[in-house]
Amino acid sequence: MSSVHGVDVPAVSNWLQAHVAGAVAPFAFDIIAGGHSNLTFKVTGADGRRFVLRRPPLGHVLASAHDMGREHRIISGLQRTAVPVAPALGFCDDVSVNGSPFYVMGFVDGFVLRDRATSEAVLTVDARRTASESLVDTMAAIHSVDLQAAGLHELGRHEGYIARQLKRWYGQWNQQQTRALPAVDRVHDELSRRIPEQGPATIVHGDYRLDNCMVADTGQVVAVLDWEICTLGDPLADLGLLQVYWTGPNDPASAWTGSATTAPGFYDRAQLAQRYAQVSGRDLSNLPFYVSFAYWKLACILEGVYARYAGGALGARDAAELLPFKQQVEAAAAAAEQMLEQLT
Repeated sequence: MSSVHGVDVPAVSNWLQAHVAGAVAPFAFDIIAGGHSNLTFKVTGADGRRFVLRRPPLGHVLASAHDMGREHRIISGLQRTAVPVAPALGFCDDVSVNGSPFYVMGFVDGFVLRDRATSEAVLTVDARRTASESLVDTMAAIHSVDLQAAGLHELGRHEGYIARQLKRWYGQWNQQQTRALPAVDRVHDELSRRIPEQGPATIVHGDYRLDNCMVADTGQVVAVLDWEICTLGDPLADLGLLQVYWTGPNDPASAWTGSATTAPGFYDRAQLAQRYAQVSGRDLSNLPFYVSFAYWKLACILEGVYARYAGGALGARDAAELLPFKQQVEAAAAAAEQMLEQLT
């Protein structure tokens, strides 16, 4: 077979042998994750050594997204920091090899927790507590990286992160919205009026949550994944987003439907925030703003997903099948507006 879900097996195999130390052909390629995000493959050499290959998705993408060279640069820059990332082993910008750039990392053993059943099967109650703490401590480590030392000082603009994000995602909303939803417009305007002073820029992961990390069976985070929208800006945006993605055992439901952290032993949202304040020393008095912004951004993102599905991206789907996506958008917009009320 000459290709596997976006991998030209002969050409990529030749490149791996020539550019990745210790890579021994023939290789088996197994897709780990795919879809609208970057495609991720496990690559297993003839000697059993494993690697990970990342390439862009096969469809249309945002102009600034899915930049393999940039993602490889970030992971390379973080190799000697306190942030756990997979070893960066090679980058290919020659599109004649595989039709698009790609990069290769070392394989990290660990678990990705996407649902409660997996969390309970993999982690003890104590390990779930450790996972909660390690996730926050790792985020604080991301936000304390010395940008100059890591070679990431010019990764993005330092100032005006929230204003730029509001402009970007409101533009996406206006291009993709399927119906009027005044809450999105009201929250955009109110957030724009209330942007807190940013302070010194840090690395902002942009999509930091438990299932974008790998954990050991002890609960310790062993690798942070999915750096494709990482940039520089306001670190509290990551904390606000984590609050949206996270539902602890005693937390009310979020507009985001993840269940992995609902098992006993995991922290609740307030405990996560308290831990971050202790570890980072940052003032969290404006946290409701960042949570509101995260809900609003989620509404914009989910509307894009809903619009693609409604437009037939996955084939014919009836309205009832798509209703949960529509409802998630509306719930996220409503939650954003409710969080803003905490600032008045």
